[in-house]
Amino acid sequence: MFGKVGTFLKEAKQELSKVSWPKRTELWTSTGIVILVSVLLAGVIWVMDLIFHHLLLSLFR
Repeated sequence: MFGKVGTFLKEAKQELSKVSWPKRTELWTSTGIVILVSVLLAGVIWVMDLIFHHLLLSLFR
């Protein structure tokens, strides 16, 4: 039982050493892009929601 856990942890450590981790600047740039796109998408959805809300209100009056 514990031998399998030890083998798993050893193999996981070997696989993690093969990963190419991003540089700090790449990480910050990617994070900024994700935040910007998320805010823009939220704004678009909010505007569309307002438009549909007003359309439905005028339709059912």
